[in-house]
Amino acid sequence: MLPTADELLDGALGFSIPLITTFRGTKVREGLLLRGPAGWGEFAPFPEYGDEESARWLSAAIEAAWIGWPDSVRDVVPVNAIIPAVAPSSAVAMVRDSGCSTIKVKVGEPGQSLDDDVARVAAVREALGPDGHLRVDANGAWTPDAAREALRILGESDLEYVEQPCASLAECTALRLVVDIPIAIDEALRKAGDPHRVVGLREAADVLVLKVPPLGGVRPALAIAETYGLPCVVSSALDSSVGLAAGLALSASLPDLPYACGLGSGRLLADDVASDRLLPQAGQLRVRRPEPDTHAAVAMPAADLAAWRQRLTAAHAALTDTPGAP
Repeated sequence: MLPTADELLDGALGFSIPLITTFRGTKVREGLLLRGPAGWGEFAPFPEYGDEESARWLSAAIEAAWIGWPDSVRDVVPVNAIIPAVAPSSAVAMVRDSGCSTIKVKVGEPGQSLDDDVARVAAVREALGPDGHLRVDANGAWTPDAAREALRILGESDLEYVEQPCASLAECTALRLVVDIPIAIDEALRKAGDPHRVVGLREAADVLVLKVPPLGGVRPALAIAETYGLPCVVSSALDSSVGLAAGLALSASLPDLPYACGLGSGRLLADDVASDRLLPQAGQLRVRRPEPDTHAAVAMPAADLAAWRQRLTAAHAALTDTPGAP
């Protein structure tokens, strides 16, 4: 039975964590930690998300804290490091510090050029070496023509795949016919009205990117993976270690895990809500569930906490109207 908003907010903790560098326009990661009988969950939809989209994030938090996750089939999960749209020298330092053999590089950043992307990706490839896996993520920023030209050049760095090169599935489908680099779909899946019934997804995608919060939880994400039958990569949503644990649980419970997962994003946070931070070691995360031990450095100001409590209440109202809610 769905907990009430008051039950969810009872004992909720707010967190506010600066990022080490601006990431897709985000400088500070904020949210609520909810405690239930199954443990802790995280509710942290991005500021631009409305009540209905935020309701999925709340559903994932309720699953984590009130229901729990499926059993794991593996004890460790390979992960990639994430390189924001930074200068090549900074990108190289981040690669070397990560310890990961798989790297995802952000490209197509507003205000930057293809030359900036090429320089960053080439620098990462050199730092990573010829045997490492390199992928890029455009977050739907390119037109099909721009994507084709960008991938013609960036492909010289030997890309494992490109994530969401164009905004629409139709554009990605057209691009897939003329490029040899596999295409992974993220936004066009998780932002769909019904992620289980996305028309044209199989024609557009070689790989699916699964993010637990916007898909409504670990179990819904597992069901989506089963629906489409495509190789999957589990990725984060700039979560704290409490939120990352949900992505780790999904990665640990998928029957097959052919790619390193995008769960190395903890290194983008200047601090965390747990001392047992989910940070990659030798390109892997050990499957576990950190307990929060929030402290003054990450505590949310009272005014912001009140706004987040209101946000959860609105998301709860939207979730109550959603068929099949937990």
